[in-house]
Amino acid sequence: MMAHVIGRKIVKLLRKNATANVLVVFIIISAIISPHFLQTRNLINILRQVSYTGIIALGMTFVIISGGIDLSVGSLVAFCGLILMLFLNAVLKVFIVPVAITLTIFVSIFIGVCSGFMNGLLVARGKIVSFIATLGGMTIYRSMTLFIGKAGEIRSGTSSFGRIGMGAIFGIPVPVVTMFLIAVLFSILLNNTKYGRHVCAVGANSNVARFSGININRIQIITFTISGLVSGISALLLASRFNAVSTSNLGIGFELDAIAAVIVGGTAMNGGRGTIWGTVFGVIILGILNNMLNIVGVSAYLQGTIKGLIIIGAVLIQQAGTGYRE
Repeated sequence: MMAHVIGRKIVKLLRKNATANVLVVFIIISAIISPHFLQTRNLINILRQVSYTGIIALGMTFVIISGGIDLSVGSLVAFCGLILMLFLNAVLKVFIVPVAITLTIFVSIFIGVCSGFMNGLLVARGKIVSFIATLGGMTIYRSMTLFIGKAGEIRSGTSSFGRIGMGAIFGIPVPVVTMFLIAVLFSILLNNTKYGRHVCAVGANSNVARFSGININRIQIITFTISGLVSGISALLLASRFNAVSTSNLGIGFELDAIAAVIVGGTAMNGGRGTIWGTVFGVIILGILNNMLNIVGVSAYLQGTIKGLIIIGAVLIQQAGTGYRE
């Protein structure tokens, strides 16, 4: 059923979405550059690598469509990863492994949701610009993670926890399946619910939305809570993949990769419009780009430059297409 829904969405986007067409071009170029690109193992590896930031990007899509930004997601992933690992090791002394792991899953999601909710409150009730509010959150979460974890690595007390992140369903890694499941749910939420319509309205023009009776504060709080939720999920999958958390580098740069994927996917940086499946394609495009650069031997120090140019190009194309000017 899920495969059928995803297939229909892909066909629809290929017909009318420029991002989908760019993805096809990237695939063709990559296949020409390397005969190994289209091998199943390589494609699955690309999807696995981008799934963690992809999950975050899906939540970021709602934030950007609503006219905001969330810079705290990368640090929040590290913070959630730290707390869940400390919690897991603590409850393993009290409960059997399956119960301890189940409780840990809920704790990671709970921490993410609460943190996102706090960001939403600062923006909605505190009237702080989302850039500043989440910049502060980014600094706080990263600092707390390094302090509590003593900038070291914390390993889980059971190898069973690693089966979540390293597991597969019909040969597809669990993180990839999770990303696509969330994409299906979020696509329905954005396109087929009152909340989704209100998110677009708030991003397009918050004053008009307010005069139309939309509770802007509630929309902003829910939107940032969703961003926190997916950060908690991503942290869980990452921590379980390595069965450990490195507090000094976990989640670094995730916020920039997520924002880049959303923009490349066609979501307007000034808010008001965007698509979930466009973000999925944007994530995959950036993943293929990284794969291409590695194949041709481009220095890792230059890859960020190329990614930055692509982001700038995507924004310029958006402005040219909509006639937007300052």
